[in-house]
This record gives sequence, C-alpha cells and structure tokens, in this order.
Amino acid sequence: MDLSVNSKSSHLNKTTYINLRWIGIIGQFITINSVAFIFKFEFNFILANLVVLIGALSNIFLSHFFKKNQLNEKISLIFLTLDILQLSFLLFLTGGTINPFSIFLIIPSIFAANSLSIKTNILLIFLTITSIILLTFFHEELPSPLHKYIFNNYYYYSVPIALIIALIFLSFFAITFGNVSRVRKDALDKIQEVISKEHELVSLGGQAAAAAHSLGTPLSTIKIISQDLYNNFKNNNDLKKDIELLVSQVDRCNEILKRLSLNPIVEDDFIDKNISLHDYVKEIVNSFKEISDKNFVINVEQDYNSFEISKSIEIVYGIRNFIGNANKFSQKSIYISITSDSENSSISIEDDGEGFPKDIITKIGEPYIKSIQSKNKSRSGLGLGIFIGKTLLEKNKAKLLIRNSETRGGAEIKIEWSNKDLKNI
Repeated sequence: MDLSVNSKSSHLNKTTYINLRWIGIIGQFITINSVAFIFKFEFNFILANLVVLIGALSNIFLSHFFKKNQLNEKISLIFLTLDILQLSFLLFLTGGTINPFSIFLIIPSIFAANSLSIKTNILLIFLTITSIILLTFFHEELPSPLHKYIFNNYYYYSVPIALIIALIFLSFFAITFGNVSRVRKDALDKIQEVISKEHELVSLGGQAAAAAHSLGTPLSTIKIISQDLYNNFKNNNDLKKDIELLVSQVDRCNEILKRLSLNPIVEDDFIDKNISLHDYVKEIVNSFKEISDKNFVINVEQDYNSFEISKSIEIVYGIRNFIGNANKFSQKSIYISITSDSENSSISIEDDGEGFPKDIITKIGEPYIKSIQSKNKSRSGLGLGIFIGKTLLEKNKAKLLIRNSETRGGAEIKIEWSNKDLKNI
C-alpha cells in the first residue's frame, strides 16, 4: 500500500461539518439576541444577526448544492475561511479579542487540522492569526454597559497572545494525531483486505475440494465406460484414436481434481481440521521450504504439552508473517522453538540475520516505519507485515515480545498464549 496516495485524499465529512455549523449558527443567534433583548446590552445586533443569516444561508447552500458525502480540499477551505471571517466580523462588532467568545475563533482551524492537508491547515492558521491581530487593534467597543470597564494593557494584549499560542499548540497536536490515525486506519484497512482475501482463498479451496470430491464418481463412471468402449472397438482404427484420447483426458481430469483437493485421501476432510501448535508451525514451514533454500530448525521441548486447537486463518497468517520475515532477513538459518506446559504455550522465532535496526527498535509493531540505517533499502520494509501479524495474533489473545536475539544475532519474536485462551480460540 502506498501511504502517499492515502495521505493526499484529505477531505471533510459533509454531514458532520454541516451539523457542527448549524450548532455554531444557532448558538450565535441565541447569544446575540439574548444579550440584546434579555440583558438589554447595546450593540449593533441587527448587523450581527445579518452576519448570522449569511452563515445560515451558506450552510443551506452547502447542504443542497454539494451532493457528495465528502467535501474536497478546495471546498473545505472556502467554507472554513467563511466561518473564520463570519466569526471575526461578529467579534469586531462586540469588542474584539476582549470578548469572552473570542476563543471560538480558533475552532475552525483546529477542526480542519485533523482531516485536511498541511498546506490547507497552514493557510487557515495564518488567516486565524491575522484575524486575531486585526481584532486586537480594530474593533467596536464591548456592548454597553461593559464598555465602561477599562482593561489593563497587560491583560488586553495577553488575550490575543494566548489565543495564538493555543491555536498553534492545539493545531499541531490535531495534525499529529490526525496523521497517526490515518496511518493506522490505512494499515487496519490493509489487514481487513488481507484477511478477506485469505477467507476467499479458503472458501475457493473448499469449493474446489468439494468439486473434486463430487466429480470423482461421475468421472470414474466415464472412465469405466470409455475403457469398455476401447476394449470393444480397439480393432476399429477409425474409433480407436478417439477412444484413447477420451481415456487419457479422463485420467488427466482425475489428476487435476486430485491437485485441487486439499486432502484427496480422506473423502470429506477438506478444511478446518483441529491441529496442534506444532502442526501449525510445520504446515507453515513446509510451505516456505518449497520456495526457500534456508535452513529451518524446529525445536520442541521435551515436556511439550500437545493438544489440538481450532485452525484459525488469523493465527496462521500472523505466524506466517513472522516466519516469512525471518526467512527474508536471515543469512542461512531460522530457529523455531515451541514450548507448552500446563499453563502456557509459546512459539519463539529467531534468525541469524542483522536484527532490527537500533533506530526503529522502539517503534517495532507500528505501521509504516522505515530504518535510515538499513544497508539494503530494498529489504528494509515498512513494518506493515509485523503490524499485521502482531495485530492478528493479539486479537487472538496472544502476547508478543519483539526484540533482537541475544543468542542468534538476528531478530527474535516470541508469541505466547495461556492454554486456556488457546483452547477457546
């Protein structure tokens, strides 16, 4: 998965944004008219209500003229800019940054920071800071009788400075956490895609095996009949070649169907057979031996407590990912130890490669990480395989220890379950 592609697809959810704007617009309308008619404060409430009306009309326009569920970068920037300008004008009419509601001026930028690109966020932050500075020096007086209060200059200028600091601080954290969330969402989507494909393959394998099993009987019948035809017409040169071809094609069909069957010897035992942890590892290692010239060493403890567990695609894929990494980065050998006592069972996977680079060892398990120390950039990876394997195994109640091996020199992955959890998977 190319992360750069996903990072470019910045947008706002239209429904969420419209609902938030309605909350803001209704809040502005209630506040303005409460101050004007209940508290009897004097200010230009007619012009203020007109500004709120412009906001309401823009939201109606946004609701009815943009049909897509997601607002693209350009449209989002236009309407967020309008939000900042609208609120700035309301504050201009009611005291500028000394108005207690001036804190709301930083909300559009912070809201955008979690969803839009860095470039758009910088523009919105710059616009907000500009508005705060202008409102500090140019504004109408606070609604009377509040205008009678005289504020100390230290307080007068500390409010906009505090707003600017809060804006930068909160925007930075929103952008940072937003990027982390998007990266993890991309990686989790990748997991769903992988598992979905695995389920499809298992389903297809089961269907193929069932087809092989079901077609076995009619093909046997065809073979018997074709053999009888051959015996009856073997002296007929015109028919002999056709019957020989028919017999050979029936044999070929039988061979193909045997290869499709997961277990052609046992008639109905195709998939989902309960197996021990040792069998799990053996199946996975055997699949690598067909394509790898590395040496796989499997060590089973003498007091190994063998018991069968359900065959899980997620566990198979998780273990396979770690064994695959060991096969990829090892020099010659991969060492796998399997232990199981009365309480816990574990699998330890070590290799004799270079191990995890020191600059990413503390980040192992996070998606899309890349070492700057790796000598072979083509083999350094992005950490997505480890993230997928770790997530799938932890989902199935495993505890993982990921580190550099103290004995083999390469990487070490230890996967451990309590036997109680393993039996209930």
